[in-house]
Amino acid sequence: MTANDIARSSLGGMLWRQTWPMAIGVLALLGFQLVDSAFIARLGTAPLAAQSFTFPLSFLIIGVQVGMGIAIAALISRALGGGETARARRLGTLVLLMGMGVIAVLVLLLWSIQEWAFARLGADAAARELIRAYWAPQLLAAWLGALLYFGYSLFRAHGNTWLPGKLMVMTSLVNLALDPVLIFGVGAWEGLGLPGAAWATVAAFASGLLVLGRRLRGADWLTREGLGGELRRSAPAFAGIAGPAMISQLMPPLAAMLAISVVATLGETAVAAWGLASRLETLSLMVVLALTMSLPPWLGRCYGAGDWHQVHRLMRLALWVVVVWQLGLGLAMALASPWVALVLAGSPEVRDVLALLVRFLLPSYAALGVCMIVVSAGNALGWPLRAMLMSGARLFLFYLPCLALGAWIGGLVGLAMGAAVGNLLAGVAAWLVLRRILASPRRRPSCNGAA
Repeated sequence: MTANDIARSSLGGMLWRQTWPMAIGVLALLGFQLVDSAFIARLGTAPLAAQSFTFPLSFLIIGVQVGMGIAIAALISRALGGGETARARRLGTLVLLMGMGVIAVLVLLLWSIQEWAFARLGADAAARELIRAYWAPQLLAAWLGALLYFGYSLFRAHGNTWLPGKLMVMTSLVNLALDPVLIFGVGAWEGLGLPGAAWATVAAFASGLLVLGRRLRGADWLTREGLGGELRRSAPAFAGIAGPAMISQLMPPLAAMLAISVVATLGETAVAAWGLASRLETLSLMVVLALTMSLPPWLGRCYGAGDWHQVHRLMRLALWVVVVWQLGLGLAMALASPWVALVLAGSPEVRDVLALLVRFLLPSYAALGVCMIVVSAGNALGWPLRAMLMSGARLFLFYLPCLALGAWIGGLVGLAMGAAVGNLLAGVAAWLVLRRILASPRRRPSCNGAA
């Protein structure tokens, strides 16, 4: 698919066809993470709180893999947009090999610092004991999930969103089938408890990798030739995109660590409810996350072809979809918050706090979605530094100060209100920045570097 192909097609129809497979896949993938937490909630508040403490460190791995995935999609789509198919093959091979090694090193590091890290996040000795049995299989699952994500990025860069979407659904179904068996047991076997959720994810991601590996062998997207020269040529461009993108993606885990340390001051029940709300947040943002996967390769090809008129059209349409969808979904979920909390939470205390968080947070994700789209587009269009600064401003200038101030002034209600206000301010700021950037004249960019 080239920029000219996009121009000749119905833009809305094209956006729908490329995004909806990813939206279904993201829904399935994030849905099984929420199902994990819902099953764990049935084990009690303590296991749910223990799992919630692991989210910030798990997000570190996700941040690195997403940053590398952004660079994969941007460089390969630019190469394809410029007609450099041989280079696209070399890039695809390099990033898969590099990603496998980088995530493995990060996983080993997180295993080695677990006691220190979870103590700093506010987990007491009992919570750390629960985490210890869960953390090893969870890190293995995170490594396998990162490999899957890099494969998905390669397919998306080549315009194929169908296979990633299908595999996300498949792995979700495998996880859903294994979760109750491994957590609660079957027959005389009592199950593994909290670690069972992680082992179910390991099995699910491993099955996805088997299918993905077979499909990659059948595609002419990889090569063994010229990798050394391509590494020397593309390392600066890759670092120029992946470096700021990783920093942007690592900011949310750091912010999540700071946020959960604030929430921990309000008690174990607040931590457990916050963990469920975090899972619900990612699930409710499924359309935004799907767009951040399907939109950058289009933008990257337009970038490679110098078609800035098409960039304007794509961004306007994507932002309109995000605001309308997220606002409608957020208001509906806010009205249904008591029933949502009843389904997800195991104890009445956790249900009450979760319902409060849903009422305030879900509608604010319309503004959060705008910010996420702007950051994703910035990485694809040669503005990685601006995207990084926007991501940092969202978290550390708007979100965390409002969250902490709200919790200090108003407790749980203030916490929920502060987080919502932070999201709203970040969305408005991102929209103003995007308007200013797109209003400026742009030169025709090169596929080899950022403009």
